[in-house]
Amino acid sequence: MAILFSFTQMLLAVILIVLVLMHSGKDTGLSGMFNPGQSQFGGTAVMERNLTRLTIVVSVLFAINGVILGFVL
Repeated sequence: MAILFSFTQMLLAVILIVLVLMHSGKDTGLSGMFNPGQSQFGGTAVMERNLTRLTIVVSVLFAINGVILGFVL
């Protein structure tokens, strides 16, 4: 059981790192490489908002999994 939660924690950590790097900052970040102009799905603002929501969901899952992992081990 602990192996499953450990693997999930590592997977969530990698996904969270990628999501944080995709956020645009002063230098447009990694997201500028994949979306240099306007998106065909409604613009950059919608994509940033959805990316922020996804980052929040993954970070909450990461925290919950960390707490569960602490109790399992």
